Amino acid sequence: MKSRKEHSTNSINEKYWKEHCGISQILSLIGGRWKINILVYLLNEKKLRYNELKKRLVGISERMLIAKLKELESDGLINRIVYKEVPPKVEYELTDRGRSLEDILNRMEKWGESNLPLK
Repeated sequence: MKSRKEHSTNSINEKYWKEHCGISQILSLIGGRWKINILVYLLNEKKLRYNELKKRLVGISERMLIAKLKELESDGLINRIVYKEVPPKVEYELTDRGRSLEDILNRMEKWGESNLPLK
């Protein structure tokens, strides 16, 4: 992942908005093509293994899925559970912080469904 120069205008603006605007903060945590889908699947199914997530996220690459799972874990929205067995078993679940997004995600889904483009 490319990182911006620390003192660039873009970095300064991004840091300011993340620290002073709740909408910017949540979008930085759940925005993008894949994160919100991962969160919704975990919200609906409680725990999922890596391969189960991969099957549901049609078109995602291994590299992208790993990156997004690491970001969500780093942001405290999901837990990675490793079972000590052979072959290794890994599951993902929402943290309490991740589950706190349930109402927001449900409202976004309802709004999106009621505003789908007419065919």
